[in-house]
Amino acid sequence: MINRLQRRFAIARVCVIADRGMISAETMAELEARRLLYILGVRERTDKLVRELVLDDAAPFVPLTMTKRGKETDYEAKTVKLAGRHYIVCRNQQEAAKDAADRASIVAALERQLTKGDKALVGNTGYRRYLKTIRDDHFAIDLDKVEEDRKFDGIFVLRTNTDLNPLEAMLCYKQLWTVEHTFRTAKHLFSTRPIFHKLDETIRGHVFCSFLALVLKKALEDRIAALSRTSSWPEIIADLDSLTETEMEQDGKRFIVRSAPRPAASLALRATGVALPPTVRHVNAD
Repeated sequence: MINRLQRRFAIARVCVIADRGMISAETMAELEARRLLYILGVRERTDKLVRELVLDDAAPFVPLTMTKRGKETDYEAKTVKLAGRHYIVCRNQQEAAKDAADRASIVAALERQLTKGDKALVGNTGYRRYLKTIRDDHFAIDLDKVEEDRKFDGIFVLRTNTDLNPLEAMLCYKQLWTVEHTFRTAKHLFSTRPIFHKLDETIRGHVFCSFLALVLKKALEDRIAALSRTSSWPEIIADLDSLTETEMEQDGKRFIVRSAPRPAASLALRATGVALPPTVRHVNAD
């Protein structure tokens, strides 16, 4: 299990992982031309190939249960290869149940509204997706649309050129929010001002340094987890920042006094194997 996780994180660190907004013909061509590994989110409702063929693939899903914020979440994923493309179809079972319940609620509300008059329904986008026109300005529930919508319950689809199995690819993609949150947090904690670049070299350097910080943060969190301990990133940064040294002089002798580390700082130092200097140390005269 450890080897598989190490492999997954190793691939993630050299892989372009992006949401649905990045998947375009130009982007795909550029990634392929540069031979970059990628995991990209697909617009499953508007991509005709995905909507009509990928989602109808009969291959079985592989299940996975994850614990998120103390609650178990049931996922499943499968690989679908079609037209020379490698898709990962994923489903969140809890989200699927919620989508089904929301749809049932909308359809029930539609049925009630239709008994009162249907002209006002066309202004509600939630309603309109399940309606069909039966004659001028009159509508009815389109059962085919309702049934078609079921295939999207809890679904998100990925496209990749990696050799990751479906669960590994899904977990790498799920880390995207962590990457985005980390970058936002880092900029806030370090009070990083906006940086405007004019050269490709400085852009690459900026991205490299940001990504290196993310990799080091992940490595530290892994080491802390190996100690069966947890600590939030803001706590670690704040506690490390609170470490101070004060130079004092007494009886003609100079000393440097170190402050005591707070709990999160102690944990981070222990995880990295870094030893602090003595609390009080004598400074030799020059």
